[in-house]
Amino acid sequence: MLNIIWPIFIIMSFLFAIFSGNLDSLNSSIFKSTEEAINLCLTLLGTMTLWNGIMKIASETILIEKLTQHLTPIINFLFPELKKDSELKNIICMNIIANILGLGNAATPLGIKAMKAMQEKNINKEVLTDSMATLIVLNTASIQIIPTTAIAIRNSLGSVNPSSIIFPVWIATISAAIAGITATKIFIKIGR
Repeated sequence: MLNIIWPIFIIMSFLFAIFSGNLDSLNSSIFKSTEEAINLCLTLLGTMTLWNGIMKIASETILIEKLTQHLTPIINFLFPELKKDSELKNIICMNIIANILGLGNAATPLGIKAMKAMQEKNINKEVLTDSMATLIVLNTASIQIIPTTAIAIRNSLGSVNPSSIIFPVWIATISAAIAGITATKIFIKIGR
């Protein structure tokens, strides 16, 4: 559907610019937008590289083991099917830690890895397990203490105080996580 809508918008924009005599404005806005997109990509790439490196280093240290120990009661509550699968719990812990640090782009590969591991153990490959559904909801809510990506975007766009969103992000992500997990647990109970 979007493959149809976007080309129509682009064609309409060009036609409007031609008929209204604003073709020069259209050309300059295309180049300005391209420059801004490249600057944003470079800023995000730098941020992603830094935090992916930090997460890789952290995964090789005892820090992740300690954090996993602290998160184990929460993970056992959220993923009761996985109580005996410590390797999968470690991947989920890394995913949660990356989300808490606001590293959505670093958390995505870990979430995909966890989902693939859960799918391999899934008996009915056509239906999500309860743990898979919970992980999707948890990643969608993405509790963030340090919204690194959002701060980097705000900084690259010239925000006067890019970190001013921290407190609202805490409220939004914690509320979303509580609502999502509660709904998931209710639907899991209803489904049984």
